[in-house]
Amino acid sequence: MTIPMEGPTMWQPLRDVRAMTGKLVGHFVDNVAPCRTLPGDVISGDVTTVTRMCLEIVGGMLDGRDEEAKLNRLAVAAAGWAREGVPIDTILHAFHEGFRLAFDAVYDEVADADRASLIHGFRRTTEISDLLCTTVTRAYIREHREAVGEHHSAVHTLTSALLAGQSTVTMAREVGITVAQAYSVLALSIGKHPDEHNPRVDGAVVARRKLRRVQTALAHRCGEQVLALLSVDGGTLLIPSDLLMGEQLDALVEALSRAARVDITGALVPATTEEIPDAAQRAHELLDMVERLDSAPGLYRFGDLALEYQLTRPGPGRARLGELLAPLDNHPELYETLRVHIANNMNRQRTARLLHIHTNTVDYRLRRVAQLTGLDPAQSSGLWQLRSSMIARSFHTGPATLETATPRRTPYSAPDFEDIRSA
Repeated sequence: MTIPMEGPTMWQPLRDVRAMTGKLVGHFVDNVAPCRTLPGDVISGDVTTVTRMCLEIVGGMLDGRDEEAKLNRLAVAAAGWAREGVPIDTILHAFHEGFRLAFDAVYDEVADADRASLIHGFRRTTEISDLLCTTVTRAYIREHREAVGEHHSAVHTLTSALLAGQSTVTMAREVGITVAQAYSVLALSIGKHPDEHNPRVDGAVVARRKLRRVQTALAHRCGEQVLALLSVDGGTLLIPSDLLMGEQLDALVEALSRAARVDITGALVPATTEEIPDAAQRAHELLDMVERLDSAPGLYRFGDLALEYQLTRPGPGRARLGELLAPLDNHPELYETLRVHIANNMNRQRTARLLHIHTNTVDYRLRRVAQLTGLDPAQSSGLWQLRSSMIARSFHTGPATLETATPRRTPYSAPDFEDIRSA
């Protein structure tokens, strides 16, 4: 892009590149907050060099020269700022401040008769400003994406190694991530967003955006200390045990659910670093059990469900328990009523409301359950056996068993980071 120069006298203040550079750099140091904290060698080096180069680009373009080589050098500088973490808003603010000061200098030298030329020149400088800012922003964002990708890859590699029980000392040092002595291992299940099933939108894009909201909320609350392998359906979090404790972990799951705008269910197992592989496997088994039992979303701890977990372990005891509900196999409405009633803590009104039936119908069906199974859900002993049988049956009925079913997620599930960033 070249812009022919018009009114050479009008642009004379910009011809003194050295003086104008000093004026602009001095203004940046005094008025652009982050510049006041930069070391002197950076001010006299990078900042001054880039400022001078931008003035040379402006002058060259006003003269109609092709300044592609200098624009490429500017892009390289912008990539460096991205790697160093210089905020993009600070960079763009400095650019606009520079153009404002430069235009003020030009305006002061213009006679009243040249006002029309000045207005025309302002339009030209706006085009140049647009070119410089888009060049910087494009290079900055490209470099930032690559840096984020490198960090995600490092986290992915380290987390996978911890879950696999591999040595991570050298790896952690190379990627600059500290490995804690103990972790809260969270298995997560992320529910489907309604729009994922909407035929009018791209469900894959909706799912990736949902995941990105979860990752953003996680980073906001925990910084970079949490190691995560997440897909759009769930995954595994390794949270240093001294970072979040007790109700803070429940609050984290609730916050992630609000950010994702879907239900999120988690299962927690504490572990030392060496115990992470077994803890992750146990956490996902616990989460799978919670989902099979249609439990409410939220965070579940192994200690809270140890009995239920043990009831789902393979063996003759589980098979025998499952047989207690066999008389209901030909009465699905009775089984469903019993399941919903137990899930609602034996609340007749809530059960009736969820099943869209009368409370008297609930009572009738529960009496029929007692008649067919010999176990009365109105009695504590009968209810305990019925619930235990329901837990056991959830793992050995249907098309797949615990031993043969494909897990809904694994401790090692991870997203395609390129897809997430491009969503």
